[in-house]
Amino acid sequence: MKPSTRPANPCFSSGPCAKRPGWSPDALSAALVGRSHRSGEGKDRLKKTIDLSHELLGLPQGYKLGIVAASDTGAFEMAMWSLLGERGVDVLAWESFGKGWVTDIVKQLGLDDVRVMEAPYGSLPNLNDADCNRDVVFTWNGTTSGVRVPNGDWIAPNRTGLTLCDATSAVFAMELPWDKLDVVTWSWQKVLGGEAQHGMIALSPRAVERLESSSPPRPLPKIFRLTKGGALIDGVFKGETINTPSMLCVEDALDALTWAQDIGGLSALIARSEANLGAIADWVAATNWIDFLAANEAERSSTSVCLQISDPWFAAKSEDDQRGVVKKLVSMLANEGVAYDINAYRDAPPGLRIWAGATVEKSDLDALFPWLDWAFGELHAAEAA
Repeated sequence: MKPSTRPANPCFSSGPCAKRPGWSPDALSAALVGRSHRSGEGKDRLKKTIDLSHELLGLPQGYKLGIVAASDTGAFEMAMWSLLGERGVDVLAWESFGKGWVTDIVKQLGLDDVRVMEAPYGSLPNLNDADCNRDVVFTWNGTTSGVRVPNGDWIAPNRTGLTLCDATSAVFAMELPWDKLDVVTWSWQKVLGGEAQHGMIALSPRAVERLESSSPPRPLPKIFRLTKGGALIDGVFKGETINTPSMLCVEDALDALTWAQDIGGLSALIARSEANLGAIADWVAATNWIDFLAANEAERSSTSVCLQISDPWFAAKSEDDQRGVVKKLVSMLANEGVAYDINAYRDAPPGLRIWAGATVEKSDLDALFPWLDWAFGELHAAEAA
């Protein structure tokens, strides 16, 4: 039978993600609209966003943090275009965005000394194959595959290369070994549930040294330039953004950061996300038609949880027909107003992707599971009839 209880918040999209509990547009009432972001008040708000993020994440002393353009993608492109080329590069890829970085490094940057280490959706490459005396490029959490790096043990503390980590769906939800990460990028629209188009970039002292000691062997667009006259443009890390940010989005990010601080900081955010993963794991264990895409439990994402349909009826279908079934299931749930945007990423295997980051309430996931069972049962029964 159709369930009677509905999630209070049906937003389970993997980006932009659910707003923090209790959010309303009133949270933006103090936004500095109609004013310059270069005014004293504007720079103060931007710097406050940087400082509060730095504090909540516990970034090591000496790490620089700045706000840049074009979301996580812009931040990571800035890092690659500005830093790569001095030495060989190892790229680890196991899902769509990691493979996109491979394309950019090989085809757009045109680097010759590149080793690509790939794995299919649901798995990780052998992390120990990476040579940390080369530059290493990787995602921490595969947003489109639901597979995360379990730890940083494979990263050498005495490395001579730089580690460039796209951590957009991991920051604020997972423990990161910051001392082993030289460049980390993310966006507000993932774990914080913020608005789009703004990226964050954290640089270690080693990354700053690279920027100031060597010039990339390519022309750089203005929006990617982090140095001038061989010195870091320090204002970027004090709220003096290269381009014009949305002060509405900045106010929203400050609201999310303040909420995170109020509920107990990073440890509380991580605990909420892990509890959500635990709820999904319990449902999967008790359900005979669904399974995790990530086979290794230690590598399962606690934010972008990717699931595959394991029922023999579904497995016997062609991939196109499988995608058709999933599309119908997702549409049924959206039409009922119980879950929005939970289809797997377009390049990933057919299945479901449920955001379980800190802004999602576990009670909403508990209310969602019976609806997933109902929708799959309806589709299966309709075809059998």
